[in-house]
Amino acid sequence: MYTCITKNVEETKELGKKLGKSAKSGMVFLLYGDLGSGKTCLTKGIGLGLNINATINSPTFNILKIYEGDLTLNHIDAYRLEGINQDLGFDEQIDGEGLTVIEWPQYIMDTIGDNYLKIEIIINEDDTRTFNFYPYGKEYEVLLKEIVC
Repeated sequence: MYTCITKNVEETKELGKKLGKSAKSGMVFLLYGDLGSGKTCLTKGIGLGLNINATINSPTFNILKIYEGDLTLNHIDAYRLEGINQDLGFDEQIDGEGLTVIEWPQYIMDTIGDNYLKIEIIINEDDTRTFNFYPYGKEYEVLLKEIVC
């Protein structure tokens, strides 16, 4: 496990930017955290690292948003999918080209393979954020060694 602490939105975006710059096509990032913990903020930073010019916001109502940059960013919010037992076609994004970032992945874990980076975001009492990174796959170990917190 690797851990980083950010003190504000700017530091969270900067952490995301580092992740985006180091990401490779086919990678999957799973974001766990309470509402308001910084999942979308981190994703905005990832977009900056991928040189995405579009405004990145939560895909809660769309469920999936696709952004073009140095890599395609597939941004999935699975929050509203709890209890839905049907094939929604996410396999194409998760197993395809680009980087896939999934908020609330616990609701669609059966569609996610064994290689991914689990990112747990904890809101601390002083309103800082702790990011715990759990790499599942060699490529994620390499990525995390490039990111210095």
